[in-house]
Parts: sequence; C-alpha cells; structure tokens
Amino acid sequence: MPEFSVTVGQVAAFAKGTLIGPPGLAISGVAGIAEAGPGDLSFFADAAAAKDALSTRAAALLVPRQIEQLTCAQIVVPHPALAMAQIVEEFFVPKRQALGLLQPIHRGKDVTIGNGVSVWPFVTLCDRVSIGHHTTLYPGVFVGEGSVIGEDCMLHPNVTIRESVTIGNRVIIHAGTVVGSDGFGYIQEGGWHRKIPQVGTVVIEDDVELGANVTVDRATLGKTIIRRGTKVDNLVQIAHNVEVGEHNIFVSQVGIAGSSKTGHHVIVGGQAGISDHVTIGDLTMIAARSGVNRDVPPKEVVAGFPALPRLEWLKSMAIVAKLPEFRQQVKNLEERLKALEAKTSAKPTRKPKRKRK
Repeated sequence: MPEFSVTVGQVAAFAKGTLIGPPGLAISGVAGIAEAGPGDLSFFADAAAAKDALSTRAAALLVPRQIEQLTCAQIVVPHPALAMAQIVEEFFVPKRQALGLLQPIHRGKDVTIGNGVSVWPFVTLCDRVSIGHHTTLYPGVFVGEGSVIGEDCMLHPNVTIRESVTIGNRVIIHAGTVVGSDGFGYIQEGGWHRKIPQVGTVVIEDDVELGANVTVDRATLGKTIIRRGTKVDNLVQIAHNVEVGEHNIFVSQVGIAGSSKTGHHVIVGGQAGISDHVTIGDLTMIAARSGVNRDVPPKEVVAGFPALPRLEWLKSMAIVAKLPEFRQQVKNLEERLKALEAKTSAKPTRKPKRKRK
C-alpha cells in the first residue's frame, strides 16, 4: 500500500462516479467490505453484501445506486467491482521505476533491449533475443535463443521462455511457467518410444496472462497459439499445436491435448480435460472436471465425463443419485418373482377330465 492518501473526491473523479459525502475525506487504503476500517475504500458487490454494508467501518463505498441507510461516503458507479479494480491499479499499486540491467546477467550476442527495461540479476538472455520497452524480467528468468518479448511485459521469477518463442505486448507470466517446452510426441518402433523432434514454436499474443507453473508446449511443426486477452490460471497444460482463441478463461489444472482448438470467449472450469484434435466453439462453457472427447458447438454449456450438454448431464446425475433406491426396488421385485415362482411350482397338477362316451 502507498504511504500517501487520496481524497474521496479524487477517487470519484477518476471513477467518473457520483459522490455522496464530503469530497475532502482522506482514503489511505482499500479492503473488503467486512474488514474495512476508517480510511479504507471498499465496494458493494451485490445483495449478499447488504448486511456488511450497513455495518461497515469503511470511509467510503463504491455502490451501484445510493443506499439511504449508509452513514459512510458513497460513490455511485455502474459497476462497483470494476471501478474498484481500476482505482486500486491507479492509486494503490506501486509505480516501479525502470532499473536497467542489474548484474550479474548473461547476455548473448545480438541481444536487443528496449528503453525503460528492468532486468534483475541472474537473468539469462541467449543470442538474438529481443526485449521490448518497459518490460520487467525478474531473477531467474531464462529467454532462449531467438525469442522475442514485447513491450510492457512482466515475467516473474524463474520463468522459462524457450528458443524461438514470440510473446506480444502487456503479457504477464507468473513464477515457474515454461513456454516452449517440447510437445509430447513419440512413435513406437520395435517396442521403443522414438522421440519426434519438436521444431515448431509458440506465439502468445497481446494482453495474455499465464499463472504460476503453467506449461505451453511448442508445436511439433507450425505454431502453438494463445490469442489475445486470454487468461490462464495456475497449473494448466496446453499441449503442442493447440490454438487457444481470444479472451478465453482456463481455471486451474485444465489440460488441453495436442492440436485442439478453442473459439473466442471460451470458459473452461478447473480440472477439465480436452482430448486431442477437438474443436470447442465460440462462447462455450465447460464445467469443472469435465472430460471433452468430441467437438462442442458454439454457445454450448457442457458438463460431466464424457461431457454432455448441461441439461442432459443434470438428468443423468439425478438418475445416478437414485441408483441405490432403484437397486433396492429391483431386489424387491426379484424376491417377489421368486416367491411367485415357488408358489406356482408348489400347486398340484390337475389331471384333465375324461370325456364320456
């Protein structure tokens, strides 16, 4: 948090909101609505926060509409959560000064470094690497031969960018992530798994964020692509020759097998898996822990393993929940059938009457 404070009036002007309260009130921090204290700014997310809003100790709240019972200052904005994120970024995230190249680093031949760059100690820049303006590389970052990193990027400690990878502008990559590792490709020969050389590349477009310990494999041939605006959570595996569309969301532990493709604005829940050579349509949602083994049309919501349209899956789960009951019903029917069979077999057989002559 900064050591300075801003006024409620400055915050309201930045957020283009309507201020209800004294404009000179000082704001020195931000906090959740239940934890906020005097001097803090918080926000009213939804109706579930109404009780906390009435008892909050915050100096001011971002709200979607005026709340009469509140005693603290209010800033009325259309989208309080979004406004909060913008305010935090503007006023409460420290502005870092460019540090230049902090030794020791390894700098190969023909390396190009832009203006305002911060390269921390123990960074490795191999031959013919290019680093764009105002990019930050934290300690332990490795950038392989011929790779290009754009402007305003941030690579956190121990990120590995293998050779011939292209990264766009404003890309954030968190600690431990590997981009451009070999794809998992082998051919069986005489009982041995012979490695297929992985000679393709990876292209990451603008405004992508990769979480911690993500792996993005290089293509066998051609490109593995993550298109602009996509956000990837921790521990996600993106295999060789995958093409990820624009503005996708992948939650933690998602795995996407080779040569699959997702459209734009696809959301994949945690621990979901997508088989190889599968196409996921635009605006599709895949529920957590789903297993997708065939193409999914646009705007579909799927769940389960194997993944089904959500309503079909819910009906299936309703049946599964009743299986113990159904099992008992079948056992009861079997017992009744056995009893009937036993009763039938115990009856004496009547001899047919003889006809009189």
